[in-house]
Amino acid sequence: MTEWITAPGLTGYADAVAFMEARAAAIHSGDAGELIWLVEHPPLYTAGTSAKAQDLLQARFPVHESGRGGQYTYHGPGQRVIYTMLDLNRRGRDVRAFVKSLENWVIDALAEFNLKGEIREGRVGVWIARPDKPPLPDGTMREDKIAAIGVKLRKWVSFHGISINVEPDLSHYAGIVPCGISGHGVTSLVDLGLPVAMDDLDLALRGTFQRHFAAAST
Repeated sequence: MTEWITAPGLTGYADAVAFMEARAAAIHSGDAGELIWLVEHPPLYTAGTSAKAQDLLQARFPVHESGRGGQYTYHGPGQRVIYTMLDLNRRGRDVRAFVKSLENWVIDALAEFNLKGEIREGRVGVWIARPDKPPLPDGTMREDKIAAIGVKLRKWVSFHGISINVEPDLSHYAGIVPCGISGHGVTSLVDLGLPVAMDDLDLALRGTFQRHFAAAST
């Protein structure tokens, strides 16, 4: 059975990475079970393996090199970070299917608040259509990102994971081009007018997890 831990307060990024690396190694060796770790970070930027230097517009907060996939993203208070330490050796060694499961898990959790999250070809993460905002210059509908996904695998055990915006300071994203995507913006549950607290989202995540990540085979 997958263990769940909610970290109190704000967790430093370097401490989080050290914890995840140790836990992933213990999962692979059979000394620990799978874990979903729910944290919040102090304001910071992380650079994934595909990050481009020009996408760091202003280093307003500490910048951490990260071994996860993806480009630049922001973490900070009011954002739920879900670190997923799962054993893909027992869940099928399929990275694309794993990322799709993460995306669908987020979509199902958002649906608990009657919010329609969507995925877009070529844009990892979960997006919200914004017909209430002016369209892009080419006439297409504006879409805002509400959840980012970036994972790393070591010996087929995953770590890093997902971030979902509950009520972060969205102006903090101005220091980067989030995930290298220009034109579209970022949003949060509260920005969309939904009075959702962190505990509410955590309950939704727990309630929808098993739909996408049944117990691992032995």
